[in-house]
Amino acid sequence: MCCPSASLAVWSSAWLHGAAASDDALDALRVWGEDHEVVAADPFGADAFDIPVAGERPAGLAGFLTGLRRLGAGPARFVLPVPGDVRGLGGGGSLTEAALRSGEAVVFAEIGYGVVPEPIAEGLFRWTVHRITTAAPMEYIALGEAEHGLTSATRSSAGALQELDVARDRPGVRAELSERLRRTAHVSWPPGTPGRALRVLQRAEEIGAILAIAHADDPGGALSASAAIRRADALRPLHDAVRTARFAAVNETIRVFADQPDPLP
Repeated sequence: MCCPSASLAVWSSAWLHGAAASDDALDALRVWGEDHEVVAADPFGADAFDIPVAGERPAGLAGFLTGLRRLGAGPARFVLPVPGDVRGLGGGGSLTEAALRSGEAVVFAEIGYGVVPEPIAEGLFRWTVHRITTAAPMEYIALGEAEHGLTSATRSSAGALQELDVARDRPGVRAELSERLRRTAHVSWPPGTPGRALRVLQRAEEIGAILAIAHADDPGGALSASAAIRRADALRPLHDAVRTARFAAVNETIRVFADQPDPLP
């Protein structure tokens, strides 16, 4: 459900605030890949986290978590950047470039660093630590607002497709949707994760799976290039709503853990 950065953002925040054990956090990330390694994009990050620079033998993810605590990291920020919208990344630089390539990132604004995952091989993820070039304020989107946006975008997109007469039945689509959802990573979340956030994430995943099928079926009944363009335009708000819902649900979960009393030393 969602992506590796969501898992790291939530579990690291839960661990930093005493709501999860480090072993549980590391185990939760294995749903995305059996092995996770960490490097720094430059010597500054390497020195700060006591990890190798990219190109050297990488460290394990446990060392990165230890570095977060040693540096006094505050709440994580989960970011899902797209071209034209890189809010939360703190301007340009290597973090923004890497996050746009990956489509995701975790930012620890209080200590001035972010981390971006990249699949290297089957079962292997590499996380690269980048400095934040410019401080960026934390954006907040209420969970209720994001949930309402999903509902509104679903209705408007469905109505637009019907008006365009490019929404058609596809044989076996229900079975295809069930199979796609079955193959989705079964992510675990820390005890105390808000139930509403999980429901919003689940709904976003279901709609995301429908969108994936719609794109696989492109042009989806559209009989002309102009109709195909209008179909894509009709689906775009739904893509935006899914992205917003994921962002809001994960960051609301992080906020809940961050508001807990600090763990005893």
